[in-house]
Amino acid sequence: MATEVIRLDRIVKNYKIGTIIVEALRSVSLVVHTNEFVALMGPSGSGKSTLMNILGCLDTPTSGSYFLNDEDVSKMDDNSLAEIRNRKIGFVFQTFNLLPRSTALENVMLPLIYAGVGKGRRLELAQKTLEEVNLGDRMAHKPNELSGGQRQRVAIARALVNHPSIILADEPTGNLDSKTSIEILGLLEEIHKMGNTVIIVTHEEDIAQHAHRIIRLMDGKISSDETNKHIKTIADYHFNGVAV
Repeated sequence: MATEVIRLDRIVKNYKIGTIIVEALRSVSLVVHTNEFVALMGPSGSGKSTLMNILGCLDTPTSGSYFLNDEDVSKMDDNSLAEIRNRKIGFVFQTFNLLPRSTALENVMLPLIYAGVGKGRRLELAQKTLEEVNLGDRMAHKPNELSGGQRQRVAIARALVNHPSIILADEPTGNLDSKTSIEILGLLEEIHKMGNTVIIVTHEEDIAQHAHRIIRLMDGKISSDETNKHIKTIADYHFNGVAV
């Protein structure tokens, strides 16, 4: 039986705007197991960004419980949440969020510095991870010397380097052209095949169809949670009559 990585139990998140209470999440319960590939979907205002922030320990719920690897993180303080994020969650963002004056290697080493890993080991792990995402020849390049796809590969390497429990990708192809988007999705597929739990947050149906499970939100609630019976892979795409 697969191990639970995430368990949400009746998560509520309210925001106060002036005298108005906005109910962003309304009693959301959810379980994600080891090595699942999940897409989290919903239109603007559905609550998916709020849910992503809670899953990523960037925010805490108003009420309810969130267990990450059997550890209740829902009531932790900011310092504890920062430690959990560094150890257990790898983030991939639409805008890459790379340090512009640092090389690809230095960007990937950053989470290891926060984790207190020694310099020699940091260098070894970062180099190995960049090689795994096919950027072994770009380690000394800064972000402005890389293409959009290469920058996203650096971001993915940074997310992987600490061997986190989950990879949380927020609109990971949003700033990329079609062909590069498919290459990045192929890389996420490979990461999933290696045993990682992957959660993609997206509003694009085509992107969501690469996941094995699709969770849809509407008005702060889960409107559907279904196994994807028609999973797309990069083999399904053709450019100029040639398979990717």
